[in-house]
Amino acid sequence: MKDLLLSMLRPFGPSGSEAPISAAIAERIRPFVDEIKTDALGNLIAVRRGKGGKRVMFSAHMDSIGYIVLDADKEGFLRVSNIGGVNPATAAGRHVVFANGVAGVVYSEPLGSDKPAIGKLFIDVGASSAEEALAKVPLGTMAVVAHQWSEMGDLVAAPFMDDRAACAVLAALLEALGPTDNEVCAVFSTQEEVGLRGARAAAYAVNPDIGVAIDVTPAGGVPKADPPLPVRVGQGPAVKVKDAASISTPLVRDGLVAAAGEAGVPFQYEVLPYGGTDAGAIMSARGGVPSGTLSIPCRYVHSPVETVSLTDMENAVKLLKAYVEKIVR
Repeated sequence: MKDLLLSMLRPFGPSGSEAPISAAIAERIRPFVDEIKTDALGNLIAVRRGKGGKRVMFSAHMDSIGYIVLDADKEGFLRVSNIGGVNPATAAGRHVVFANGVAGVVYSEPLGSDKPAIGKLFIDVGASSAEEALAKVPLGTMAVVAHQWSEMGDLVAAPFMDDRAACAVLAALLEALGPTDNEVCAVFSTQEEVGLRGARAAAYAVNPDIGVAIDVTPAGGVPKADPPLPVRVGQGPAVKVKDAASISTPLVRDGLVAAAGEAGVPFQYEVLPYGGTDAGAIMSARGGVPSGTLSIPCRYVHSPVETVSLTDMENAVKLLKAYVEKIVR
């Protein structure tokens, strides 16, 4: 799992620019599916055909949060806006890389401010004028935090665990699946961080009988977590009950719980008072789709040090395999 996860974390892929990560995933999963295609929004849709059973759509989003260039000031510092939920409290003092390979560093004005804000962030690319800066990095160029990786026993910390950890789980599921009558449609979706856009289009096209999003969820168990978050890293994948975008369909929620029992893996229940996953888009497609979410507990979500457990990821694969093979009828 570690090597698979690392291969998912390396490619560039902020919202709307997912082609590099899509190509990496396609190469990995091609031997394990019957059909693979990319739709108009860049969703990567892989199909493993069944034998008259249910059509189950799994969705894990490829895109990450990031930055986009708005302008440059006369001293050559780039002014940027956020792509998705960038946390200004963890943004300053970080290395970034642009889509064209140019490196830079993020900081905030005034220097040393204890009240960072997105509008106060700037990126230094070593330019000394606006013209030089925009020649290096044109208006509209996207950037992400530079890749880094730390291992802490079973835990690994890196940017983009949201949602490349789930992409790794879904890729591993396709490889692990045994014979089943159910058709599996694995959607590696785009633009989740800016409004669940890819999953909405994919769900309409796939027209599934059941939808399951795979995503990370904020984990507690860290000093002064506010609001209190009962989900813990290392205690198993989490079956979502509710977040701000969806209330999981009982059929799917209870099926995932049953699958944990079939697979003999630990699980947790999750109730999140904010946020959302692709399930919020899938469940409202066409006439409605029974939908839910399986979450990977993650510390420090939307920071450059998102932290997950490899064992939680492996158990998520086992749970989802049991769900498709033994629960869905």
